[in-house]
Amino acid sequence: MASTTIQTAKAVLRKKCKNILSSLSESDKNQQSDIISKKLLSLPEFQDSNRISIYLSMDEEVATDQILKHIVRSKKTCFIPHYSGPSMKMVPLRSLEDYENLPLTKWNIKQPSDDDIRPDALETGGLDLIIMPGLAFSLAGARLGRGKGYYDAYLKRCYEHGYKPVTVSLCFHQLLFDNIPVIPGSDMFVDKVLYPDAADLMDNINILR
Repeated sequence: MASTTIQTAKAVLRKKCKNILSSLSESDKNQQSDIISKKLLSLPEFQDSNRISIYLSMDEEVATDQILKHIVRSKKTCFIPHYSGPSMKMVPLRSLEDYENLPLTKWNIKQPSDDDIRPDALETGGLDLIIMPGLAFSLAGARLGRGKGYYDAYLKRCYEHGYKPVTVSLCFHQLLFDNIPVIPGSDMFVDKVLYPDAADLMDNINILR
């Protein structure tokens, strides 16, 4: 499939995903985020990792605030994205107070200000685990991003520096597809996709009752 055809297929799927997201209630997103967070925290790859990068979630994404707090409280080193123009680096978060004091970007996401210079994780020892965001995923690990390519480029930089972090993505069950259009050699797959299955959702409903 030609690259332009794949890009068109991605655009169509992004629109479909955004329609799905707009139909999800806050309670549904919160319920799923809670289940997914517990799955991540119990994952051996997470427990064995000391240097972890995590995206700071927007309203339409699986919430990561509780995961971030767990990373910091567990004395692991937490890294968060810092976007600048077309590039992204992963910078250290010093504490929960540091997180609370970060300014908001135009996307309503916290990140250090441009004059708050922090080293990239690749300059200080790399990363053990990257929690990668996305709009949709497949069980095979294909990922539909938002079209900027930040994480694909960063993961390639990790490999160039000799680091091979485990990659995990968090997915609402409505946004798990059999197939995701990908551009070979450009779009990076993730190692694991965590999502609530039917049994998880039913168990959670029973607990709430």
